[in-house]
Amino acid sequence: VLPDRIGIVTSPTGAAIRDMLHIIERRWPGREILLVPVQVQGDAAPQSIAGGIRLLNQFGGVELIITGRGGGSLEDLWAFNTEVVARSIFDSQVPVISAVGHETDFTIADFVADVRAATPSAAAELAVPDRQEMVRYIQNLKTRLVRAVSEKLLTSRRRLEAISTRRVFERPVDIICGVQQQALDQLALR
Repeated sequence: VLPDRIGIVTSPTGAAIRDMLHIIERRWPGREILLVPVQVQGDAAPQSIAGGIRLLNQFGGVELIITGRGGGSLEDLWAFNTEVVARSIFDSQVPVISAVGHETDFTIADFVADVRAATPSAAAELAVPDRQEMVRYIQNLKTRLVRAVSEKLLTSRRRLEAISTRRVFERPVDIICGVQQQALDQLALR
């Protein structure tokens, strides 16, 4: 399912948000993206992240939430290991992709989210399919469908031709009534 409205809860600065926006726009242009800028490290970060997730749930029409940040030290990522962030993800009515850090980084948020992405860029790729790939896939399905219908028609036509050459179709009255006529003739002779 292609989400029309995607909410992103992350820091408004840095490469992670730029990369996510670029990837989403390149893969399927025209998606509405709601950016909720939050603090992603420091003492206020857990409440800020949790508040952003709750805000997107209340906003309405958001079909997918991506939350996370680029890599960093364990201390930099710690906000995503807090109970308040984990509960906000768990309580979210909107599916959440956790995109915290790099491939080797894991946080509690990753285990609570609906999907864990190895990086913010990977989250953007998970969020929307590649339009060109989908066009190729649909074209392939169309070709296969046309071929299957053509083969079914050809098989049915051959079967109809084979059936129509049977004696019952060439001389139906003789075949259908012939046996009855013969029985009638026998009765008349008696």
